Amino acid sequence: MPDKVRLHPAIDDGVVAGSESFSGGTLTCLCTDRPVKVRIDGQVAHNHACGCTKCWKPAGAIFSIVAVAPTANVHVTENGDKLAVVDPSALIQRHACKACGAHMHGPVERDHAFKGLTFVHTELSKDKGWQAPQFAAFVSSVIESGVPPREMDGIRGRIREVGLEPYDCLSPALMDVLATFAARKAGMLRE
Repeated sequence: MPDKVRLHPAIDDGVVAGSESFSGGTLTCLCTDRPVKVRIDGQVAHNHACGCTKCWKPAGAIFSIVAVAPTANVHVTENGDKLAVVDPSALIQRHACKACGAHMHGPVERDHAFKGLTFVHTELSKDKGWQAPQFAAFVSSVIESGVPPREMDGIRGRIREVGLEPYDCLSPALMDVLATFAARKAGMLRE
């Protein structure tokens, strides 16, 4: 029997439920010397497996696990001098540790439906209770990372097996947020 498709260490053995009473925690980069620490006040939202080529993934993972939190709830508490923006032209301003490469926080600052939110990787926390991943996004994009197209049926099947729904964009709820933002901006939405 072939080995199971490995998606990401946080979901390979199934999705673990979070806690509704979770009040936040601290993310720590992978460095053993002067690690960067980022505190998040409160629970995250829209946690998901992401196949895009921009999100940080641990070694061997074909997906990242990424969520959002209100930017006001995200605080660099230690060694912020080690952070640098990966791509200043990108919508998500991913701040990565210059030493280990882990993406610690990625605020959205320009005019966009996600403005005021910061993308974070809760797997970088030892705290238990973070919202479980809710879906898989940009699944086809793993091909752009070098995954052979012939493996996609198996990957989608494995995503469903661990309890997530695979999408080749964001979840329907998040796509509705983006469309609502665009409609308001265009003056097409009357509420």
